[in-house]
Amino acid sequence: MLYRQIESLLFIAGKPLSFKKIAEVIGDGIKAEDVRKVLTTIAKNYKDEEKGIQIAMTEDKAQMVTHKNTSAIAQHFAKEEIQGELSKPSIETLTIIAYRGPVSKFELERIRGINCSLILRNLMLRGLVGETKDAKKHEVYYSITLEFLKHLGVNSAQELPDYEKLRDNEDLEKFLAGEV
Repeated sequence: MLYRQIESLLFIAGKPLSFKKIAEVIGDGIKAEDVRKVLTTIAKNYKDEEKGIQIAMTEDKAQMVTHKNTSAIAQHFAKEEIQGELSKPSIETLTIIAYRGPVSKFELERIRGINCSLILRNLMLRGLVGETKDAKKHEVYYSITLEFLKHLGVNSAQELPDYEKLRDNEDLEKFLAGEV
């Protein structure tokens, strides 16, 4: 069970995760050392079975990565994904971030009603969204980037259509506060 949980977290994260963070997410008294041991097994299994995915590890972090022999095809595909048109869910997510940002992942998912991890990753890869970590709240906040503003030909988010009206929407505030 722990093997599958760790493997799933690495897959969905799309970025390096510390052993400590993985242990915190899983809970159940799991320690960072337990995670390290299981990750060593996962990495060995991936390597032994010659899969297209490998587990890259440092002393305290791990990440799921493409195998060196498949990196060219993966890069080609990723390039097409980054340069292609945005999907409707990506546009919706980007709009929320533009008008409400900086916005936490929790707030974003509450507004959209779905998990936004992959969408956020895609928007960050395109350089349209950036993340800022709030160490006190242990939360990540997402904001639009200068690249996003450049694509739209505006100098700031305040120049977006109906910015003030949509940013300070009372109904949305009530929804986020759990009053609706």
